Amino acid sequence: MGEIVRVGFLGIAGVLLAVQFKSQKPEYAVYIGLGLGVLIFAYAIRQVEAVIGQLDRIKGYLGGAESYLSILLRVIGITYICEFSAGICKDAGYQSVAGQLEILGKLAVMFAGLPVLFAVIEQIQNFM
Repeated sequence: MGEIVRVGFLGIAGVLLAVQFKSQKPEYAVYIGLGLGVLIFAYAIRQVEAVIGQLDRIKGYLGGAESYLSILLRVIGITYICEFSAGICKDAGYQSVAGQLEILGKLAVMFAGLPVLFAVIEQIQNFM
């Protein structure tokens, strides 16, 4: 909990610093925002290690259905990467690029989820 508070304060301090530069040197504000985003993202990546340990435990309960867990992880990764990238683009003033990244993320999630849809359809057909 303490680390999250520190990261939160880091974010607030970085934003306040970027606001100071925004009026005189807007490009510095973008660089500060980008650097801040990378630092926070690096912290989040470290937290993923703990989640992976728990997912290994879940994998033991799934038996032969680990492919569904890998699909879930892939979808979560796509979502975070696209959201992070789109946020950076929005902060830099490129809303159209951010919108395209969001569309790409949605299509990639849909494509990654197709095997689950096919498995559900197959189960329905076997049931009837």
